[in-house]
Parts: sequence; structure tokens; C-alpha cells
Amino acid sequence: MTHRIITIDGPAGAGKTTISNIVARQLGCVYVDTGALYRGVAYEIHKQDVNWKDDSCLGSFLGSLDLNFLMGNNYFVLISSGKDITSHIRTPEISMLASATSARPQVRAALLNIQRNIARHQDAVFEGRDMGTVVFPDADFKFFLFADLAVRARRRYEEMSQEKTDIQKVEQDMKKRDANDSQRKEAPLKAAPDAVKIDSSHLTIPEVVTVILKNIQKG
Repeated sequence: MTHRIITIDGPAGAGKTTISNIVARQLGCVYVDTGALYRGVAYEIHKQDVNWKDDSCLGSFLGSLDLNFLMGNNYFVLISSGKDITSHIRTPEISMLASATSARPQVRAALLNIQRNIARHQDAVFEGRDMGTVVFPDADFKFFLFADLAVRARRRYEEMSQEKTDIQKVEQDMKKRDANDSQRKEAPLKAAPDAVKIDSSHLTIPEVVTVILKNIQKG
């Protein structure tokens, strides 16, 4: 049996997480936040003080890594060695480390099997940065969300309202991460040639969801 795979890629703050979650629920698919996997790796690297720039150290670390998703109340919970780390992976520090470490081929190879194994067993919406280009080049439907940097920074800043930071710092970090993700040699952030590109700068979440669902229904 072939399962339906939908990929939604794009930079930070474009609305991928919220929109992917809604689309998955509307279609009765599983939602997979692949960025959370990379953040989980980064969190454990930080927690264990791993020298991730050293191939041998990184290889040993990845060999012992035990990351998995469990279904909570209509959303996935990220588990590392039996512990829920979901609430620890969204800090600016972990975001930047995830961007840097995700460029390592060893990290990407380690997580590739987890992602593809999920797709083998159920219909799924995969959110990330290289889902439609590298992980699932033959996905049934591909989308690429983007938005102006200032708009994305404002969205992320509002999500982080409980933390001590300022919007200029958020925008600077986001700009740096955009550059890191787009310029890296290993699986750079870019739209797949056959992806539907959606500028969410001036669209509401329901409007973006409608565009995506209409494209899927047409297909």
C-alpha cells in the first residue's frame, strides 16, 4: 500500500508548523515536525557537551542517540531516551545549534531513516527545510512557504513573549540562520522545482491552509 506524503518546507517564521499541523488534521494525516528532530539532536549535543565538529565524537554520540516521536493529544511529543524534551528545544540557542549541526552529513543520515520509516507506515505531512528536495523527492504534494524577514521575525518574537529578548536580536538571528541554511553544501534550504510556492507575508493562516488544500484536492 502506498501512503500519501505531503511536504511543507520553508524558512523559520513562515508559518510551517501551525499550517502543517492544521493541514494534517484536515486531511486525517500524521503531522511530523522534522525540525524538532534536529532540535532534539542539538539539545542533546548541548546537554551532553558533545564536540560535534569532530567526526568521531559525533559518530559515537549519534550511535547512542535514542530519539522518537510519540503521539500526545493530537500532536507529537519528542522523546529522548525515554524523556519528553519537547519543551526544551525551542530556545534561540538550540535553534542556532540545530541550524549548524543539521549541516553535518552524519546528522542528516542518522535522522533520514526515522523520517522515511514514518512515511512507510502512514499518510503524513512532513514539515522541514529539505523534505521535498532530499528526504521525499517523490512526495505526492510539495509546498514551499516563505515570507518577508521582518514579518517572520515579528511572528517569532511574539511566540517568544515570555523570554527576555528584543525583536532586533530575533531578526538578526533569523537572518543568520537563513544564510546558514541556504548556503550550506549539505541539503540547503530551497524550494523543490515542482513545489507550489506560497508567500505568507500578507496571508492569514486559514488563507494559506485553503491554498494548500485546494492544490491537494486538484491533484
